[in-house]
Order: sequence, then C-alpha cells, then structure tokens
Amino acid sequence: MTAAMASVFALPPADAVPGAAAVRARVRDFLAAHPPPADPARRVNCWAVADEAFSRALGQAGLIGMVWPCAYGGHARPAMERYIVLEELLAAGAPVAAHWIADRQTGPLLLRYGSEAQRRRWLPGMAAGEIYACIGLSEPGAGSDLAAVRSRAERVPGGWRINGQKLWTSGAHRSHVMLALLRSEAGSERQAGLSQFLIPMDTPGITVRPVIDLSGAHDFNEVFFDDCLVADDALVGGEGEGWRQVTAELALERSGPERYLSSHALLATLIDARLADPAVTALIGSLVAELWTLRQLSWATAAKLAGGDDPVVEAAMVKDLGNDFEQRLPQAVQAVVSADLDGGDDLGRCLAQLLLVSPSFSLRGGTREVMRGMIARGLGLR
Repeated sequence: MTAAMASVFALPPADAVPGAAAVRARVRDFLAAHPPPADPARRVNCWAVADEAFSRALGQAGLIGMVWPCAYGGHARPAMERYIVLEELLAAGAPVAAHWIADRQTGPLLLRYGSEAQRRRWLPGMAAGEIYACIGLSEPGAGSDLAAVRSRAERVPGGWRINGQKLWTSGAHRSHVMLALLRSEAGSERQAGLSQFLIPMDTPGITVRPVIDLSGAHDFNEVFFDDCLVADDALVGGEGEGWRQVTAELALERSGPERYLSSHALLATLIDARLADPAVTALIGSLVAELWTLRQLSWATAAKLAGGDDPVVEAAMVKDLGNDFEQRLPQAVQAVVSADLDGGDDLGRCLAQLLLVSPSFSLRGGTREVMRGMIARGLGLR
C-alpha cells in the first residue's frame, strides 16, 4: 500500500471502552427477561426479524437512541457503548428489525441535517421504540446506482409534489416515516439535483406493496408515490444536497456488526452441537478466527465514526468482507455437516434458512461491485 493509500484507508486498533463489561451485563440481563425467539430460524439474520413489543421494551430500557441528546429522548451515551449493545443483541439473535433503521440511520441523519421541528417530532418516538423508519433509495432500473434515481419532487405552493417508485424498501409496511432520496431539479447532472425528504407513510398518495422473498418472508416492499403532497418542512438538509448527505448516511449502514453477524446463529448452533468430527472442529476454528478479524475491522471503523471521521472506504471494506463471510458460512457448514434441511433439529433449520436468505446479504446497502468500486476510487486505483 502506498503512502497515499494509507492516508485514505487506515484502521488503527481502537481503545477499549471503559465500563464495557457492565454494558454487556446490562444487555444480557435484558435478554434474559426478554428472550430472543426460540425458533433458531428466526435468530438467523435477526436484524430483519421484527417484534414491535421487543422494540418497545428495548426503548423503555434506554437501549435505543443511546447516543442521541436527552432533549430528543436519547441518553447521551458514548457511541462505542451503542456498538456493544448492538453486538450483544445480534449475537443473541434478538428481533430488532422494527426499530433498526430509525436507530441506525434516520435518527443520526436528522441530528446532523434535520430541522429542530423534525427532531422534536420524530426522535423521541424513535428512541422509545415506538416510531419506525424506512429508507427510500433503490428504484426499478437503478438498483444500487443511486445517481440513477428518477423519482421526483416538484415544488408547488406550500410544499412538494412527489411521484415515482421505490423498490426493495425494507420495513416500509410497518414504518411510520420514510427518508427518501428524490430528484428535485429536472435536467441536472446525475449526482446533482438530489434531495432528501422525510415523508410520513400515512400521507395520501402512498401505496405500499409487499415483495415476498424465496423463504416466504415479507421484509421488502415496493412503494409508489402518486401526486403525493408534502409540506415545505419535509425537506431534510439543503435542497440539492441529497447526494452528499446520503453518502455520509451509508457509512453508518455499511460498517456495523450486522455486516458480519447475520449468520452468527448458525455458527453458534454448530458449536453447541458438539460434533465429534475433526473437519467440523477445523472449520469452527477457521470461522471464529475470521469472525474476530472482521469484528476488529468493524470496531475500528465505528471508533473512527465516533471520533467524527467519515471512513467511507473503511466502511465499504467492512461491508464487502463481512458480506463475503456471511454468505460463505452456510456453504462451508453444508460442505462438512450432513444436516437434515427438512428436519426439526436446530442446526438443520438454521442452515436451511441461511441457504435461502444469504444470497441477498450482499445486496443490502449496495452490491459487492458498488463497494469495490468505492474502495478502488477511494484508494486512487480508478
């Protein structure tokens, strides 16, 4: 790596968090009182599994909006404490999907770019685990190419008229509000003329239709806007600043522990099975070593975010490597374990579920090709 590359991509070891053991014990006590699903298949990819009662209980315990100011319902805790909480929840297979996007992205973006009125209206309910958000990015014909967004917001007296369609919108069917990237200036360059809007999902003109995945689950949706009218104060941040804002937001999405723990339930179940097979023992050792390396990369990236840096390249690297690990893990287990995928044992159920859903992991938050393009550009290789 050249000196120029090293100045762009740098993940020095992050310091330990004071009081980390107490934070972990607090989360584990909460999980003992509010146990994750007994069904192992629902502990797999748990940040896509919703339980609104669990989210409300988590909010009441002060474990959502942890880093937000107290004035907006938050708890003003250090960012790395929040990382520890997420790590514990995901490792346990907790059903966190209902509040996940609001806590991870929407709330922090409103704190950075939103108006005071937007913060007062939305953040306390999000921190309480009672208001849920979705992100309107991907579109038909655009996919991960955000610069190809065609859904548009047109200025009208007193506000904006919105028309278009969003696709693969996680959790839109249960969300109260969408943070949408829309083209607000016709005829502008691809990355210009984009703005972000905070749109209540009960606004007339919005239609949400389910997208059922191969496993029969309903997480994704397509959302249609037909002459949907929103007020002036729906605009988040500066008009035409959407591209800059959303790229900063995606660093939050791409580098967290969810990028390497989606398949963790299978690894834990494999270890608990205590199979007396040298090939299984060797596989467990290899997977655990790789998992710990990814954890260190993610932890260091989180520390840079907490320090006010914008580690776009590092976040993309964590997502790419983490997705690769998550997708390889079920295939590696299947290669050495004779599990009954149609049976009722925990290992077989976990493995069957992951073999179905893991191909989609590299699509969330940008495809592998997009991530590697970002890394290459960031390092000056293209």
